[in-house]
Amino acid sequence: MSLTLTNTLTNCKQPFTPIHPGQVTMYCCGVTVYDDCHLGHARSYLGWDVLRRYLQWRGYAVHYVQNFTDIDDKILNRARDAGTTMAAISERYIQRYFEDMHRLNVMDADEYPKVTEHIEAIHELIGQLEAKGYAYAAEGDVYYRVEQFADYGQLSGRSLATMQAGASGRDLVATTKTNLADFALWKGAKPDEPAWDSPWGPGRPGWHIECSAMIRARLGATIDIHGGGGDLVFPHHENEIAQSQAANGKPLANYWLHNGMVTVNGEKMSKSLGNFTTIRDLLDGAWTGYPQLVDPMAVRLFVLQGHYRKPLDFTQDAIAASINSWQTLKAGLRFGDHHGAALAWSVVNLQSSPPELSPDNPWVARFQTAMDDDLNTSGALAVLFELAKGLQREGNRLVHEGKPQLSPDRLLEQWQTLMHLAQVLGLETTTDRDADAAAGDWDEAAIADLIQQRQTARQQRDFATADEIRDRLTAMEVAVVDQPDGTVRWHRQ
Repeated sequence: MSLTLTNTLTNCKQPFTPIHPGQVTMYCCGVTVYDDCHLGHARSYLGWDVLRRYLQWRGYAVHYVQNFTDIDDKILNRARDAGTTMAAISERYIQRYFEDMHRLNVMDADEYPKVTEHIEAIHELIGQLEAKGYAYAAEGDVYYRVEQFADYGQLSGRSLATMQAGASGRDLVATTKTNLADFALWKGAKPDEPAWDSPWGPGRPGWHIECSAMIRARLGATIDIHGGGGDLVFPHHENEIAQSQAANGKPLANYWLHNGMVTVNGEKMSKSLGNFTTIRDLLDGAWTGYPQLVDPMAVRLFVLQGHYRKPLDFTQDAIAASINSWQTLKAGLRFGDHHGAALAWSVVNLQSSPPELSPDNPWVARFQTAMDDDLNTSGALAVLFELAKGLQREGNRLVHEGKPQLSPDRLLEQWQTLMHLAQVLGLETTTDRDADAAAGDWDEAAIADLIQQRQTARQQRDFATADEIRDRLTAMEVAVVDQPDGTVRWHRQ
């Protein structure tokens, strides 16, 4: 089966065929660096990270580029408020972007171009559009003449005639545009704002031209995959196509992929609603929706449990469930560390990077079938959980009965398969040594005290407190087992 992807341009699944066999060029719209990354960024960049990892696992050489927008009104306003420069604000939040993404195990892109590094490339592209009649200058600004591009609206499905019909002629009074649908390629300088010299006078680039210029400069006229959030389909990506295709005479991208939007407790995330949540707030226990430390791998697992094209709702219950699910998967990933010696596995067998697996491996085949179907990560995760739960059962038999049901060789194959496939999804765990060091701060007396507090809360029917204590124990990698007679057993996971 070949890999199929849902192409927004055609609105259907298509077999993936790269421009050059065995090679993939891929661009994703990056962040505007004026603030910390939020849950929407986590959803987007985790999704494209998995796409890239999977393409590499399928044998493709992937050249992945993701930009930083370091010219923007929001950056300028933040700099003014802080009494500093746009460059200083941009650099601060670029570094914080990397901190957040590394915690989520998102691999670095091959290149991170900045807008400020591509001013000349932007000038060149605008000049070509002007020479071909697709752009016009007006009092220091330069606009794209949308009516000139016959295929405008091909990505979003919006009709230019409909957009024009909804506009009012009065709206043109305060602008230098000749048509309200036209968009800025170059913005004339304003007092007290950074500006760059250009053939049209000092100013700065419009948002849409930036990505078109950076893609052409770094990857060429046509790329294989262009990714981004669903909110970028119009106008950003629509305008990218209009600019690049008019200038280059070629498609900008053969496959357009868009991830679904993020909500928080069913509502659009926004600062005005008070539900705006950054990645670091969620991980560090500063999110009011879940005020506890959250393992970054639990967040990664939560994102991958849904299809990348569907909406994703962050709720307390969903995060808590994902934390528990990660405990199950992590126990399977650590099976070799816990039981390898008892099964007489060699040290080589216990390396974190297992060898290539047989193409006849049934779990690998099922995993690939799911992922080939438009990156069905939930189906791929089902394979991982099946392996993890099977290993858990065998580990329990080994502990309580002295021997597993399956042979050591069979268990080794299953464990290596789980490790291998989990890495394709970027789901990785620390070694037991690291876990033991983390758990070392909690002796058995402290754990027993927490369990007694939980028992007291349950007896008083304070189930919220009881659940909170159980979550704390889970975060300490302590599993609590309530017995039918009312007693409690616990063990380290």
